[in-house]
Amino acid sequence: GFVYDSRNNLQMRGLVVLLISKTAGPSQVSSDLLAQDMVSGIYPSQRNLAEITELIHTAFLVHRGIVNLKEWTVSDGPLKDMEFGNKIAVLSGDFLLANACTGLAQLNNTKVVELISSAIGDLVQGIYYENSSNTEDNGITDGIDIGTWEERTFLSHGALLAKSCQAAMELAQHDKEAQRLAYNYGKHLSLGHKLNSDLQPFVKSVEPMSFSLSAAPVVFHQQCVGQERWHQQLQQAQTSRNMLDYSKLLATVKSDKGVSSAADLCCYHSNKALEAIQAFPASEARSALENIASAVTKF
Repeated sequence: GFVYDSRNNLQMRGLVVLLISKTAGPSQVSSDLLAQDMVSGIYPSQRNLAEITELIHTAFLVHRGIVNLKEWTVSDGPLKDMEFGNKIAVLSGDFLLANACTGLAQLNNTKVVELISSAIGDLVQGIYYENSSNTEDNGITDGIDIGTWEERTFLSHGALLAKSCQAAMELAQHDKEAQRLAYNYGKHLSLGHKLNSDLQPFVKSVEPMSFSLSAAPVVFHQQCVGQERWHQQLQQAQTSRNMLDYSKLLATVKSDKGVSSAADLCCYHSNKALEAIQAFPASEARSALENIASAVTKF
C-alpha cells in the first residue's frame, strides 16, 4: 500500500533518497567537521536533494496532466476553460522545475548538478516516447520488444530516482562503488515498481475498464505471438463502434505467457535492488529499503 497507491502522492522518491543516505552514512574521507552537520545520520544537503527530487517528480506529474484538446468535444464543457487549465499546468510545472534548479545550484556540487540535469533530460525523452506511442493507431507500438520497453521505462520512471540515489552518495563523498550500488538500487526499484503497476489490471479480480497497450504484459504477449497475430487479436477485440473490448483483450493476454513473464521480470528487478542495497552495512534504514524492494513483488 505504501509503494503503490493510486489515490495519494506518497512522496516515495524523496523518502528513498533519505533512507539510502542514512544507510550509507558518512564516508571515510569526509571530515569530522562535516559529520557534525548530520541530523539522524543524514546531511542537510541530502535532505535538500530529497526535496529537489520530489519537486522534479511533481513538476512532471503536473506537465503530464495537460489534456489533448484535439479529443475535446462540446459535451465535455467549455474549451476556453480547458485551454486556460493547460496553460496553468504548463506554468505550474515550469515554476516547480525552476525552484528545483535553484535548489540544485545551491548544493554547490557540479557532479550532482550534472546528474540531476541529465535525469530531467531523461524524463523529457521518456515522456516523448510515451506520447509518440499513444498517438499511433490504438496505441499499438510496432517493433517494441521488452528490451526497448525497459530502456524507455527507465528514462520516464527510473532515471530520476537512480541518479538521485547516486547524487546522495556523491554529496556524502562516497566512492564510485557506493555510488554504483545506490544507482542500481534506484534503477531496479523503479523498474520493479513500474512492472508491478502494469501488472495490476491483469492480476486483480475486478476487470478494468481499460489498460495501456504499452504495458509490460502486453509487450511480452506481443513479442510472444508476433506482430501479425497481435494485429488479428486487436481486430477481433474491436466492437461495432470501432472501440476496443478491453475485457476480451485482457482474456487474450492472460491466456498466454505475457503476465507470467512480466511477473518474473518484476521479481528479477526486485532481487537486483535487494542485491545492491545488501552491500551496505546492516541497519534499520537498510531494512526499510529491503522491505520496499520486496513489496514490489506483491501483486
